[in-house]
This record gives sequence, C-alpha cells and structure tokens, in this order.
Amino acid sequence: MRGKDLLGIINILIVVGVLGAISYAALVLQPPEYDPNTLCLSGEQPAHMALVIDKTDLYSPEQAARIEQLALDSRDRLEIGERLSLYELDARGELINTNSFSLCNPGRGDQINPLYRNPARVEARYQALFEGPLQSALADLVEPKESPASPIIEALADLALEQGFDPNTPRRTVILVSDMLQNSRLFSVYGRARSDLENRLPPPGRVAALIEDEYGDVLAGVRIEIYLIERRGWSNEQRDLLQAYWSEVFRQLGVRNDWRTL
Repeated sequence: MRGKDLLGIINILIVVGVLGAISYAALVLQPPEYDPNTLCLSGEQPAHMALVIDKTDLYSPEQAARIEQLALDSRDRLEIGERLSLYELDARGELINTNSFSLCNPGRGDQINPLYRNPARVEARYQALFEGPLQSALADLVEPKESPASPIIEALADLALEQGFDPNTPRRTVILVSDMLQNSRLFSVYGRARSDLENRLPPPGRVAALIEDEYGDVLAGVRIEIYLIERRGWSNEQRDLLQAYWSEVFRQLGVRNDWRTL
C-alpha cells in the first residue's frame, strides 16, 4: 500500500472517530427533559424544601423583611434539580400554596459547566422561569394577615400528604416561620390565665397519636427548621415550655426539629 493511500485511510478513520464522538456527545450530553410546569426532571421525585409562613398572627415590618430574606436564603440552598415550595397558613387557618409557587432549581449560570452549556443563557432562563415567579410569590407571602385559628400541626400533616412532598420524597425539609401558638380543635395554648399554660397542654403522646390516627405516619423522616416569632406578653419561661413541648411532639412523630429565632 502506498503512503498516500495509508494516509487517506488514517484521515478517514480520524473523521469517522470525530463524527462518532460528536454523535455520542449529542446523545449523552444533551440536556435532560424537564417538566415545564415544575422545571423538575421528568419522571423523578426531587428533594423538596417547603417554606411555610404562619400568617395567622400579624408580624412587624422588620419581621416581614427577615422572612423575605429567609426565603431568599432557602432559594440559595437549592442544588440544581431540588425543589422549593412556598406555603402559608392563611387568614382562614388553611394551608395554601402561595401563588402556586413550587419549582425546581433549573440551574444558575454559575452552577453549570461552561464546556457544555452557555452560562448567560442558563442564567437568563433561571431569571425568567424561577426567580421571576419567586419574587411575585414573595410579594404576597410577606403581606401580614390575621386569623383566629392556628392549626399548626395539622397544616404540617396536610403538607406531608401533598404530591411531591409525600413520604416517597427524598430529603423533605420544612422551614417553618411561626409563633407555635396552636389554636385548633386539637388543642389551644390560649386560656384565661397564661400562667396555667402547662396544664392546658395535652400530653405530647396524645397529640402525636391523634395526628397519626388521622393522617398516618406521613411526617416521619421530615426535617423541620422552626424560626420562632416572639409575641408580646409571652415570657421566656413560657416560650421555653412551648419549645420543649413541641420538640417532644415532633420526636414522637419521627420529625427531626431544629429551633431558631427569627
């Protein structure tokens, strides 16, 4: 075989190899399919973080600003593909999905590999499809409201029944902003004498059992971060009592809880 023929064959093999590599890259590295309604990967159940704002009592403008920042901090904790939802315990004492915001992080420009995707285009997509709806939801989420009912534990159980936040969901996390002053048919912390708080609280085991009888063990495995809204007229001793009480209720329901001050 002449040298020119050999060189031609080598060139052909190189071209075939390059074309094969391009075809493989197009097949393997093509962007995955997303659900256009949630921005989540189609056919997958992503990790889910739910920010729940208890709006059954008024809060100050300073508290509203901190709540908004907490929402933005929750957004920034998301990895690509993880889901964030915004909920509120509203003026009727019902849990609602604020502005129907429940989206997966599609990725920001600084979260992707620039070898495979254009960071500017990815960031523009993020701003239009994720950040824009988030800002619209926050405008309503931090608007103070007031309600005579505050079914806190029932709202959490209702959330754990939601599609996308049920026990099949990995790494379920609730960020709860609340004063934790339960007021429902289950029990109420209110009474004529606040000093009698301890005697008004039913045994934690009874509350946990009633929740499991009605909802099952849907809260088991959930991690909850509670940002406590402090209310006037409640002493440090009473707040400590409530925290200890709720911690025991959550423990018996299989919920890992962490307490912070808003």
